[in-house]
Amino acid sequence: MKLSEFKFSLPDSLIALYPTENRDDARLMVVHRKTGKIEHRIFKDILEYFDDGDVMVVNDTKVFPARMYGSKEKTGAKIEVFLLRELDRKQHLWDVLVEPARKIRVGNKLFFGDGELVAEVVDNTTSRGRTIRFLADDDEKFYKILDFLGETPLPKTIHALRRTEPEDRERFQTIFATNVGAVAAPTSGLHFTKQLVKRLAIKGIDIVPITLHVGLGTFRRVDVEDLTKHKADSENYMIPEPTTERVNQALDEGKRVCAIGTTSIKALESSVSAAGRLKPVEGWTDRFIFAPYEFKIPSALVTNFHLPESTLLMTTCTFGGYDLIMQAYEIAIKEKYRFFSYGDAMLIL
Repeated sequence: MKLSEFKFSLPDSLIALYPTENRDDARLMVVHRKTGKIEHRIFKDILEYFDDGDVMVVNDTKVFPARMYGSKEKTGAKIEVFLLRELDRKQHLWDVLVEPARKIRVGNKLFFGDGELVAEVVDNTTSRGRTIRFLADDDEKFYKILDFLGETPLPKTIHALRRTEPEDRERFQTIFATNVGAVAAPTSGLHFTKQLVKRLAIKGIDIVPITLHVGLGTFRRVDVEDLTKHKADSENYMIPEPTTERVNQALDEGKRVCAIGTTSIKALESSVSAAGRLKPVEGWTDRFIFAPYEFKIPSALVTNFHLPESTLLMTTCTFGGYDLIMQAYEIAIKEKYRFFSYGDAMLIL
């Protein structure tokens, strides 16, 4: 498929800057692949579409406060540092993005807060990328300061329209968040509440975790028309054995397996055995799912409404069928559904 096939006009007014007051009160568009029927519901109604023995797979990654503001040694020039991943825990080495990049050179020292935290630039990785070493002796104190000084890494599309607020610490985190390592939330999971999870459990619907640490590559622009030439960034992921056992049981019994989010679907489809069953794994995946593609594990998908020409839209169209999903997006715009990370949800059956 071609990049231009995923272009559409999205009014800025439909990009959600805040979540709904109650997570499960977001709107839910239900898309039926077999019939093409489209329903308009509320997210908590998802309960009605699943039965005893069905399984939902959620991403339990936890977002860390990855956006930091500091200054350069000597000049005092203001800088933004976006933490991407920790390379070496003992040495406090991190891959980061810096702004403005042209002023940040190897050997520069960077100061954060009132000097509580100091880092040294040790390598250039890309035009905006650097490797930095935080100068810290006490590990426990270092991570506390990092957590205190860091800001919730709202995606640039939202960050460009409003400032990050203290409430985002909780709002940009799913109730499943356990394993720290993501720089963006697995957004479809943001719609779940503890009450809804309890109601699903009472009905016999199991929720099982995988971990995929969402990286900035999730939002990276595709800059090639031919999608086969796009190279996706690698993301660290883990599928525990209890999850594989429960998912495979559901598959064997003909029950529904629902991936909660494109990150969950990416993890599931990255670890499939020759027999078409899920395998436990811990590693990295750079899988980019676009048509034609035959899904092996999930039979349903919950996902948010994505931006034009995004890889997330491409994966959604692959699962739901290009024509049907693009039609659903036309309807979503007409009906003023809310798009992007804090927006509404779609259930594809």
